[in-house]
Amino acid sequence: MNNKLIKRYSFGKIKDRGEMPNFLEFQLDSYEDFLQTKRSYDVRELKGLEAIFQETFPIESANGTLKLEYFGYEIHDSEAPLNDELECKKRGKTYSGQLKVRLRLTNNKTGEIKETLVHFGDIPLMTDKATFIINGAERVVVSQLHRSPGITFNKELNMQTGKDMFIGKIIPYKGTWLEFETDKNDVLNVKIDRKKKVLASVFLKAIKFFENNSEIMDEFFEIKTIELEPIYKKYKNIEDAKSVIRTEIEGSFVNEDIVNEKTGEIVIESESFIDEITVDKLIEYNIPEITIWEVKPEDRMIAKSIKDDHTKSSDEAVVEVFKKIKPGDIVTVESAYNLIIPMFFNPQRYDFAPVGRYKINKRLKLEGEINEQDIVLTKKDVIATINYLKVLYNGGGSTDDIDNLSNRRVRGVGELLSIQIKGGVAKMSKMVKEKMQTQDINTLTPQSLLNTKPLNALILEFFGSGQLSQFMDQSNPLAELTHKRRISALGPGGLSRDRAGFEVRDVHNSHYGRVCPIETPEGPNIGLIASLSTYGKVNKYGFIETPFVKVKDGVADFNDISYLAADEEEGLFIAQADTNIDEKGRLLDNDVTCRYGDEIVHVKKEQVDLMDVSPKQIVSVSAGLIPFLEHDDANRALMGSNMQRQAVPLLKTEAPYVGTGLERKVAIDSGAVLVSKVKGEVTYVDASKIIVTDKKGDEHLHRLLNFEKSNQSMCLHQKPIIDLGDKVNKGDILADGPSTSGGDLSLGKNILLAFMPWEGYNFEDGILISERLRKDDVFTSLHIEEFDIEARTTKLGEEEITREIPNVSEEALRNLDKDGIVRIGAYVEPDDILVGKVTPKGESEPPAEERLLRAIFGEKAKDVRDTSLRLPHGVKGTVVDVLVLSKENKDDLKAGVNKVVRVYVAEKRKIMVGDKMSGRHGNKGVISRVLPVEDMPHLEDGTPVDVCLNPLGVPSRMNIGQVLEVHLGLAIGDMNKYIATPVFDGATEEDVKNYLEEAGYPRTGKVKLIDGRTGEYFDNPVTVGRMYMLKLHHLVEDKMHARAIGPYSLVTQQPLGGKAQFGGQRLGEMEVWALEAYGASNILQEMLTVKSDDINGRTKTYESIIKGQSMPEADAPESFKVLIKEFQSLGLDVNLYNKEGEKIELDNNFEG
Repeated sequence: MNNKLIKRYSFGKIKDRGEMPNFLEFQLDSYEDFLQTKRSYDVRELKGLEAIFQETFPIESANGTLKLEYFGYEIHDSEAPLNDELECKKRGKTYSGQLKVRLRLTNNKTGEIKETLVHFGDIPLMTDKATFIINGAERVVVSQLHRSPGITFNKELNMQTGKDMFIGKIIPYKGTWLEFETDKNDVLNVKIDRKKKVLASVFLKAIKFFENNSEIMDEFFEIKTIELEPIYKKYKNIEDAKSVIRTEIEGSFVNEDIVNEKTGEIVIESESFIDEITVDKLIEYNIPEITIWEVKPEDRMIAKSIKDDHTKSSDEAVVEVFKKIKPGDIVTVESAYNLIIPMFFNPQRYDFAPVGRYKINKRLKLEGEINEQDIVLTKKDVIATINYLKVLYNGGGSTDDIDNLSNRRVRGVGELLSIQIKGGVAKMSKMVKEKMQTQDINTLTPQSLLNTKPLNALILEFFGSGQLSQFMDQSNPLAELTHKRRISALGPGGLSRDRAGFEVRDVHNSHYGRVCPIETPEGPNIGLIASLSTYGKVNKYGFIETPFVKVKDGVADFNDISYLAADEEEGLFIAQADTNIDEKGRLLDNDVTCRYGDEIVHVKKEQVDLMDVSPKQIVSVSAGLIPFLEHDDANRALMGSNMQRQAVPLLKTEAPYVGTGLERKVAIDSGAVLVSKVKGEVTYVDASKIIVTDKKGDEHLHRLLNFEKSNQSMCLHQKPIIDLGDKVNKGDILADGPSTSGGDLSLGKNILLAFMPWEGYNFEDGILISERLRKDDVFTSLHIEEFDIEARTTKLGEEEITREIPNVSEEALRNLDKDGIVRIGAYVEPDDILVGKVTPKGESEPPAEERLLRAIFGEKAKDVRDTSLRLPHGVKGTVVDVLVLSKENKDDLKAGVNKVVRVYVAEKRKIMVGDKMSGRHGNKGVISRVLPVEDMPHLEDGTPVDVCLNPLGVPSRMNIGQVLEVHLGLAIGDMNKYIATPVFDGATEEDVKNYLEEAGYPRTGKVKLIDGRTGEYFDNPVTVGRMYMLKLHHLVEDKMHARAIGPYSLVTQQPLGGKAQFGGQRLGEMEVWALEAYGASNILQEMLTVKSDDINGRTKTYESIIKGQSMPEADAPESFKVLIKEFQSLGLDVNLYNKEGEKIELDNNFEG
């Protein structure tokens, strides 16, 4: 057992009944399902890449002569350095494998067969940490939450008539949407692709489900024969008889032709709608009986559709639909069928995917009737849809909630990439067919037929610039982990920020245990980006599941844990994890609080069906790391979750005294700590590697990270925490990483803190800190910046990396080696040369006398200009690494580039005024003053506090968790104990008081403090304790910026904006008002002219300042000249005149 690992005592009373899944499981499984690298090419399942190839191949030529068949693919290791993650990051390469596909080309005429393994290009591989390395940058593909294919029913109120309109939407995975809907007159229509509306009966005939209206009526109506003779006899008055007959048959349809027996002529045709006129004819011709298709009240919407339908056959109906979809096009029956039929029955164009078929079968109760492999529209689907709309129309059934997680599914990286690759493979197969027809059959090979460029371009586009492929947030291990567990509703095929309403963003009862109700961004993306809950898993259909314990007859069976999706828990009573039970699982309370749909109800214990596995299952990893979360307001908890991700890894890490028990799992699953691959003994340890030898004597190398730069310029560094000779098991921790300590996640520091005002320095969330935090490097962090320069071949010659730089003093070259590259270990400041580089200048043709002199005395020094890499403003530090890549060393560089030099500069940043700090409860603030230790308030034993926070920051924010944390931290910090207080199952107020008492503090947690300046006691006792505080990524050094002169915009000639462009400060409309209010006309004129875009004026002003002369008068600003040019482009002749009426000429000077 490793003694350096932190041991935590837990306050949790509820034993976790199920094991938490690996936090990266979904990402890793999704890509493995796509590539299936662990299976041999001949035994792969039909999914992912395999399914795409199987769908595409075989490809046959139009005349059937050639056939290209597929026999599996293989992923081969790429050559070095593409097969090494660290090397790829350093050299700016993509970590990938070679995709090779086994293809066979058969010539059916000659019987000739050519079989080869074709190289399809490189495909990025996922690292063990669920990331991709694309062009040297580590990226994450975020999972997408989108509307599930299937069927949904809903109703809308028609504002004109006040009636409910019913809609049944059949949504495919790809293809045309179908919407069956009733209109204000209760006629059933079908909307094709949310635009074109046709009558339902016309549509049913057009797609050949029915040939004519009588077949439709046979399906939906009952045939009934009505005897009319008895009615005539019973009612002598014709009007009475008519009234009775109308009540009986009006609104139905005639089933067969009605013939006048005397003349033999057809009086009423079959399929006629029965109205008052029809009834009059029946009585007039004394028809004895009539057979009808009986229309019941719920059948009216179909009946009305048939009544308005004037098409007699499928052919007429398909032409009608074609006209609606493509108005104005010339139509034939054949062309109409060619458009409509593939729209719903060609799997290439219309596809439910297994998930859509599963949802439709479940919703329409068609399980067992339609096979899951049937992924196109069937007759049963449409009939069941119409029948369900009839039930809704009749007041029965239920409508769907599209925000329920049973109607939204997650697309992982594998599925998202599949969609992209399908497009590329389809383009490729089209090109193959064209080549088969145009090229010489005898010379064709599988390799020459295929052009894989479009496919490779699409793969690169997906990973490089796709909306869901994001530059990984690598601020700390938690940021990394939550980025991979993020679920976004945005992206291709998803929602857009502007169109998403309140309902989509809101917390839904189906989120319970699946999606965190707390962790989401605060800005315009609120609710659209969510995080998977701790126990959440994604099933094979893409629905999020959460585990429950089965409860039967009031007894919970902890061996029977099942994962359920949102629709599977409908109609079940689910007890909470904190329900009282005995050791045998029997529920102790007769009355149990349960969740039932979106309600909280009390039921008898025998009615309970399921029970939560753990109180943690509601929240995500970030929220699960907040102790006493149950005492915090949700808004502040949201900020706390998000700000933990912004914590900067510190130089000296320290685990929190008050944790939640999730710290170890986060450290391991995020990959921050190094874990042993095998069981064995540690036989070698140093700063860069650890070797573990298993019982067979095989050595297993574990490489450690040493001062690597993360995506956010943080420092990634691992240090061993095991000793030589230690026995380890598989999965044991060997080394701590960034932001970990003793195997636990350690984002901040345990700080002694007082809730008290101090001379107004903690007004409005200001934080007063002790100088000890700077002096002892308590909140010091290491940041590594990367700077690179390329030496290219230009038209005038080659650029050269050299120490010989024109017009540079020896002092400026002091840190460069003989090649002109800065030495490792040198301390550099802004404007220091990192890499010396000269670029050839354009030489004019020398005169004859100079040519003569050159011939006599030899070549004079070539004209070159200094283009060296210098350290930009705002950066200083120590050079920690230099990487040189060159053509000479066979490095793969871009065309025209001969050499690349990359310099890494590390900087230690102490905490300072203006830095942002925060606790874990959303209690953020900015450092307003650093006070000498001796001036800080101190305890009676002389211990000075480190931080003073404003007590007014607590009551209105309602994040009381911080107060409990402070009290508990005070007690256990003195005992040097580490505890876990799990969310919703943590330490009680009584527990905290008992600990305080045990540590010798008052039960109130308040102590007397002494003012460090006067030595007098403060008037009242103060809450003092230990809070775990974080230093956040918003560092003041990154934001400080100043400019005198610098670059200007080319068009307006005004200074550029922003620190990155070394820009100036914008003087906007409101600032002008402020100066106007003071009547400061000269300052205002300066601001708008010489300090901005008056080219001549600013040059002269610079000159006069240097020479000590008085300021010149301002000229016309450049933006005014641009405005005049705008007018002139509109054909308006605008000129400038002085008081005397003389025209002022504006000269157009431009400066780069």
